[in-house]
Amino acid sequence: MPPAEGSARRLIEAALADTDPDGPVRWQMISLLRERGDLETFIEARRLCAADSVEERLLGADIMGMLRAFVDRSLPVLRYLAAGEHDAMVLYSVLIAFGHLGDPRALPSVIDLAAHEDSRVRYGAAYALQHVLGDPPDRAGLEALRRLAADSDTDVADWAALGLALSTGGRLEPS
Repeated sequence: MPPAEGSARRLIEAALADTDPDGPVRWQMISLLRERGDLETFIEARRLCAADSVEERLLGADIMGMLRAFVDRSLPVLRYLAAGEHDAMVLYSVLIAFGHLGDPRALPSVIDLAAHEDSRVRYGAAYALQHVLGDPPDRAGLEALRRLAADSDTDVADWAALGLALSTGGRLEPS
């Protein structure tokens, strides 16, 4: 039976078999899991987020970010990971998931990670911030974007500057 016709666990096993975090098989399986978008998929993603292995936690965060129908259940799991995770790539994936879910309740976690020592994590924060600022944009979130727009890493700074411009209608000066 092809993985697409199987259970969420089969799709996850196929995704984990692709050891490249950007691998085509991995992301095809994540896409199929997003299409399923069911409770079984959420439960499996939550299980992955609590796993011992970095690869499993990374996959769990990537899947959670695709399950918009489960945002109320996903946010506590992702916020828990954001507070206690040590692996930079898992934190990056958590931040991308926050951005995909676009829920302002993630803002405190994103602001906390915006000052992380690893530029990959700050890049994820720069991406996520513009999506979780709320309407009207939260002042503390805008300030975090301003700090990231001055980051020593040009990729982080460029992404944050774009997010700041989109979030403020092009007004980059302090409010």
